[in-house]
Amino acid sequence: MTRAFLIVIDSVGIGGAPDADRYFNGTRPDTWANTVAHIADACATGAAADGRSGRLSLPTLCDLGLGAALTLASGAGGLPTQASGAWGAATELSRGKDTPSGHWELAGVPVPWDWTVFPDTNPCFPDDLVVMTCQAAGTGGILGNRHASGTTIIAEEGARHMKTGWPICYTSADSVFQIAAHEETFGLDRLQKLCADMAPTLHAMKVGRVIARPFVGSPETGFTRTANRHDYAIAPPAPTLCDWVHAAGQPIHAIGKIGDIFSMRGIDDVRKGRDVALMGHLNDLVDQAADGAFVFANFVEFDSEYGHRRDVSGYARHLEWFDRELGKLLPRLRDGDLLIVTADHGNDPTWSGTDHTRERVPVLCHGIGARALGQIAFVDVAASIAAHLNVPSHGPGKSFL
Repeated sequence: MTRAFLIVIDSVGIGGAPDADRYFNGTRPDTWANTVAHIADACATGAAADGRSGRLSLPTLCDLGLGAALTLASGAGGLPTQASGAWGAATELSRGKDTPSGHWELAGVPVPWDWTVFPDTNPCFPDDLVVMTCQAAGTGGILGNRHASGTTIIAEEGARHMKTGWPICYTSADSVFQIAAHEETFGLDRLQKLCADMAPTLHAMKVGRVIARPFVGSPETGFTRTANRHDYAIAPPAPTLCDWVHAAGQPIHAIGKIGDIFSMRGIDDVRKGRDVALMGHLNDLVDQAADGAFVFANFVEFDSEYGHRRDVSGYARHLEWFDRELGKLLPRLRDGDLLIVTADHGNDPTWSGTDHTRERVPVLCHGIGARALGQIAFVDVAASIAAHLNVPSHGPGKSFL
């Protein structure tokens, strides 16, 4: 029996989505958005030199096929295309460019509904939802009530929050209802209970996630979000790859926010932390995971720290960090292991706005030799991992093994 590792580098898109013109950042369509290509272009022209210098250097990912997948997906160049891994470009079917849609579809289940998103107005939430939030929180009101960046809104509303005790509620172009609160003055347990209490109502509205966003600090020193984020996600509409593997009696280890995204269905244990810590957890599981295990990891800081903040240099630095760490990890895999690196959507840091971008994603495989997989579907990833682990696949995907 062999093991499978599925690593989602959150938001590392490669452009070329055929329906990108139907998705927007403000009034600008995502038609020519391309996360990897535009970061590479910025590095080549010296426009991404904060904390790094020179061309984008991703030897491990390019050896797996990132440059070749980029050219296949969108026609873009800028990275080496000679590969020794198996590589392809995946296109999403679900009508969204959000975290649950991308991850569920990679796990074999396209989203069959349209997500509810809140209008980009001020205020943005319906009155009855505001009243319900106040009742659940035991407060006389809420702060925020608009589209916002999480770091920006806690800077703008943090002092008022600490004075009034009112929760900071905000959203984005994604289907999310986010609640930020101070871990000490409001309380982490109280924040998580508030989000858990609100989640059933939001899920019934087809809002994908209620997200607890705790922070610490003061108006004098500034505010910082902590690692105690928790996503209360709507459950997938059908059994996913995690359920298929679990039903076969094989262990499933989640790294990062995977447990939240899949509502812990089919998952045996979760290891959390910032991306550096998550890489440590992944290395531990390379050593410790049993035969037949499925390890499902999400590295979120590409998206949360650099994509949404339109930090091109930071995104490039993080890609280069991940590439170095992956290069150390691959030689330690066992014979017969399958490792796939992919993404759930794009988040082009050179684009206007602050939201995700609709893009194809790379599918880069170690352990099945060197070959071109071509244009594939997100759901083919789940079918292929199921085939590798010798468990039945119940989704619409086709194995590329």
